[in-house]
Amino acid sequence: MILLIILLLLSVPQLLSQPLFVTRCGACHGEDARGTAKGPGLAMNPRVAAQSVDQLRAYLARGNAGAGMPSFSDLRESDLTSLAEYLRGINSETILGPVAMEPARKTAWGEPRPGDWRTYNGNDSANRYSPLKQIDTTNVSSLKLKWVFPISYFGLETTPLAADGELYVTGPNQVFALDAATGNALWHYSRPPSPGMTGDAKLGTNRGVALLRDKVFFVTDNAHLLSLDRANGRLLWEVAMAPDSHQPYGGTIAPLIVNDMVVAGVAGADEGIRGFVAAFNAATGALVWRHWTVPFRGEPGIETWQGKEPAAGGGSTWLTGSYDASSGTLYWPTGNPWPDDDDRDRPGDNLYTDCVLALDARTGDLKWHYQFTPHDMLDRDATEPNVLIDTIYKGKPSKLLLHADRNGFFYVLDRTNGKLLLAKPFLRRVDWAKSIGPDGRPVVTDPRGCPSDAANWDSTAFSPDTRLYYFMALEECVGKPTGYPDQTGQRFLRAVNIETGEIVWEVPQPGPARAKTWSGVLATAGGLIFYGQPNGGFIGADQRDGKTLWQFPTNIRMKASPMTFTLAGQQYVAVAAGPNILCFGL
Repeated sequence: MILLIILLLLSVPQLLSQPLFVTRCGACHGEDARGTAKGPGLAMNPRVAAQSVDQLRAYLARGNAGAGMPSFSDLRESDLTSLAEYLRGINSETILGPVAMEPARKTAWGEPRPGDWRTYNGNDSANRYSPLKQIDTTNVSSLKLKWVFPISYFGLETTPLAADGELYVTGPNQVFALDAATGNALWHYSRPPSPGMTGDAKLGTNRGVALLRDKVFFVTDNAHLLSLDRANGRLLWEVAMAPDSHQPYGGTIAPLIVNDMVVAGVAGADEGIRGFVAAFNAATGALVWRHWTVPFRGEPGIETWQGKEPAAGGGSTWLTGSYDASSGTLYWPTGNPWPDDDDRDRPGDNLYTDCVLALDARTGDLKWHYQFTPHDMLDRDATEPNVLIDTIYKGKPSKLLLHADRNGFFYVLDRTNGKLLLAKPFLRRVDWAKSIGPDGRPVVTDPRGCPSDAANWDSTAFSPDTRLYYFMALEECVGKPTGYPDQTGQRFLRAVNIETGEIVWEVPQPGPARAKTWSGVLATAGGLIFYGQPNGGFIGADQRDGKTLWQFPTNIRMKASPMTFTLAGQQYVAVAAGPNILCFGL
């Protein structure tokens, strides 16, 4: 049963004396109303408190099938009333209103600390490897759930940010500031869904916020960039990211802070947009630069569109990029061309779709690009993480970019110039191209061949301790002949040697075939990797061999990537699972 809820508090012992609630609601919401993996908490909840007894009774009788809540019309009227009154009673002291939830708070914010997680990937390199090691292979089995914070949305993809003892998480057009120690809400900003949205933006997908000093930055479903006051969630400024409101631009991205700019991209290529990456002044919201991912007549790359001018050629930019401060270079992934399944009006390579773009962070000018799938015909977005590492590679110091693409190949690029150093399949069956040539171009055999969705946007990680690259892979080939034992939608956690591209070890994942789950990977200096399984298991495993050392059954679809942070000298791990933010500690 899912009610309209926002806030969870953890101390409601009187619920144990309510048999009707325990019998009819406890299985999903917990006998103490603290919530479970199946449903959020209901106690001392502003959204429940805002409803009258009549409204709650009507909601109970009606149910909400779309949210997973059954109708309770089988209850007697007296029982419905009793249950509605009980829900009102346990919320009688709830303080309503996003700003009034806490009195005046500090406005001076601390400098970044090693235990913070201040950006979507934890650092600018997009490598979700954390130097934290208090939780390690010897004690991870003692991890316990510390708190749960529910959001009324079943497909959370947010990665929490952690700074100054607070976490910042998102839902559909919503931002919450939480007390990192308890999970209690400090403030909440929200607005209704925008009309006329399509795709993931219509679903309410959002992957997180960005932080800079006293401000929180957030992208709405209709691709507006907002600046919020970190102290109370008050809106400071708002700008429309796209200059053309007639195209179906959407917003799902977690922005990236570069110097004093907020950099973000847009969704919508599956419906037809002209994609771009843009940077905005963090203080005012003024546009600093915009880089289009699809060229117009007279612009470089237009020769790769040999049909009509691609006014809505696609090239979404909805996944947070990476940044190399030493060279002042942004590395941003781009999505598929449009129409993605009809190429009659777009002969050619269709630059700059399915690419990584190396951009001058000051101006947005293109330094170099690499196209993973020229002339994409199967929605093979290159919107996968571009992980930046500095390491000894094949005997010499190197600045590398690691990328496991949806087309089934694992790539190592020299990130200073875009030169291809390695490209090797990471699936058992890749037949759209037989290889990647020395010039970096695929040797295509069947543009609609396998795979269909080898990797995706979820986080990946490289550990300097094992020198292995970790990511989730999907062995799938929709629409192709059956009979291949590895084409059943099986997912594998795989560890790849970056010098050879060989799979060092793999762990087959339980759960339904073709489950729509892309939970990412977090690696730590404690010798661990954390990741979510298709069946809802949250796992802590050994980096060396993938052996499971700890697991927690969330029992719900996971679509988000985990993070880790410290508070008062203690390390924690947090992840979104279904409608809940879960926080674990020793």
